[in-house]
Amino acid sequence: MNSILLPYFPALQLPFPHFSHRHQLQPLCISNTRGNRYACQNSSFPHSFQPNSKFSFHSHQPLIAAAVPSDEGPVSVINFEDLMEKDWSFLDAEESNSKEHDQNIGRIISAGEIEDTSRVLVSIGSEGFVDRLVDTSPCGLLLIVHDSLFLLVCVKEKYDKVKCWQGELIHVPEKWAPLDVVFLYFLPALPFELDEVFGTLAKRCSPGARLVISHPQGREVLEQQRKQYQDVVTSDLPDKMALQKTAADHSFEMVEYVDDPGFYLAVLRFSDARN
Repeated sequence: MNSILLPYFPALQLPFPHFSHRHQLQPLCISNTRGNRYACQNSSFPHSFQPNSKFSFHSHQPLIAAAVPSDEGPVSVINFEDLMEKDWSFLDAEESNSKEHDQNIGRIISAGEIEDTSRVLVSIGSEGFVDRLVDTSPCGLLLIVHDSLFLLVCVKEKYDKVKCWQGELIHVPEKWAPLDVVFLYFLPALPFELDEVFGTLAKRCSPGARLVISHPQGREVLEQQRKQYQDVVTSDLPDKMALQKTAADHSFEMVEYVDDPGFYLAVLRFSDARN
């Protein structure tokens, strides 16, 4: 059964557009599962789904229809301003679909050295990156962590075995630890200091785990994204000296660093020196 773990909020039914009878959308309900986490279930819509003009996965419309199962009371409609989606469309921008971009994505994935038994986490990944990862690198566990509920729904609809968690990286539950590979695909979108990110990962990673920080188009494109998407891109990519210092403070050692105008890649290994 499709399931997406979400931060706490009342049961919701999301306003996806109308489909033909053959592709009729089943209710996408978020119901109480355990504690203060909620699960998104029965999300069934066509993979070739194209939103209409009134709604898109990158919409900022705040209206959400809040629903509860028939045995839990009446249905109501509520405006949830806090659930407005940020615009993540730039992660899968059409201009990125080039041979060079594909090669860079391949380099990022290869840097993780994923094995069949690896437990892998992807933070703020594009849908295309997740597709490539699933196609090329089978693993024991794949966990996608993202701010966008709609992106996670798309991923979950295609890959039921992939775990999805909506929320901030530093709040990911320990139940998925220890992690063997962590991809910080778009670090500048994380609203936390680098020290806090490394501190969290040091508690979640296995000895020898690989941490891959990347931007497939490098600093030049990042600067453009930062100007255009100020509510999403909140920081810069770390330089080598700052990254090495912060990493060392949390038992990570740098094994590779590339900072070209059109490509950024930093690979670190967790040594677990605490023991």
